[in-house]
Amino acid sequence: MPRHAWLLAAALFAAACTSDEVAPERMPRFEPAATPPRVALVLGSGGPRGFAHIGVLKVLEEGGIRPDLIVGTSVGAMVGALYAAGYNARDLERMAYDINVMEFFEWQLLSGGLAKGTTVQSYVNQHVRDRPLEALPMRFAVAATRMRDRELVIFNRGDTGLAVRASSASPGQFEPVRIGSETYVDGDEASPVPIRAARQLGARVVIAVDVSAYLETTPPGAKPEWVVKDQRRARQVSAEAPQADVVLHPDIGYYAGHTEEYRRRVIAIAEEYTRREMPRIRAALAKAGAAPAQAGSARSPEGVASR
Repeated sequence: MPRHAWLLAAALFAAACTSDEVAPERMPRFEPAATPPRVALVLGSGGPRGFAHIGVLKVLEEGGIRPDLIVGTSVGAMVGALYAAGYNARDLERMAYDINVMEFFEWQLLSGGLAKGTTVQSYVNQHVRDRPLEALPMRFAVAATRMRDRELVIFNRGDTGLAVRASSASPGQFEPVRIGSETYVDGDEASPVPIRAARQLGARVVIAVDVSAYLETTPPGAKPEWVVKDQRRARQVSAEAPQADVVLHPDIGYYAGHTEEYRRRVIAIAEEYTRREMPRIRAALAKAGAAPAQAGSARSPEGVASR
């Protein structure tokens, strides 16, 4: 059997074996925390552009900056789930270079249907060792959009993979995700960078990462629907940005890609950008009395290796 045919068959088999069933007690939900976090890191939406989050995390770790809370939406929720599970930034970087897009293939795509997102759910749960949100080593909150009223909903308890799947269910690409009696779509729809949510969760300092495109560098040939989406995101981020202490917005270029070269490039750009922004980040932490640990004290993963 030719190699490409074997890969396709393997992907079809994996998709067929994926189950999205979750026990009632593991349904994603929100419960107030006993104590508010000091420092929240908010990771925004952006599809493949989200690899840039890894470059930001690398620099924060090197500077000894460890958030008490990660708030993620869409791809930011996926990166945040892995980071909150104990992988450090170097682990995430290795995983980014090793990832195979066939892992996320679903058979109904061949007939023009929407993806269910069960492969995303499975991938996340495999890598967090099937731990629910409340059992992750770092406090983590996932943002999704409730279809009934288009309001942002936060999950901090329950099945991690299902919460991330709901947060990543981009309309037109993924089916809405049912959790209990409600259905949810991509958190990007209500809040591309959920800064307000981090404040509502009690964070003293909010560092937000926006990986969306810069409107002023939109190329002339960009698809009109992309331009409209970018403009909507920019308005939403601008509305919430004043509630953040620092908003990091690296310019990683307009077009996104799925190649390893693209991943390496955006991680490097975000890393260089964040290094330049470190004085501003440290000043915000110092002003709030949340000074970071000494440089070089970045955490180690809890027995979790890159794979």
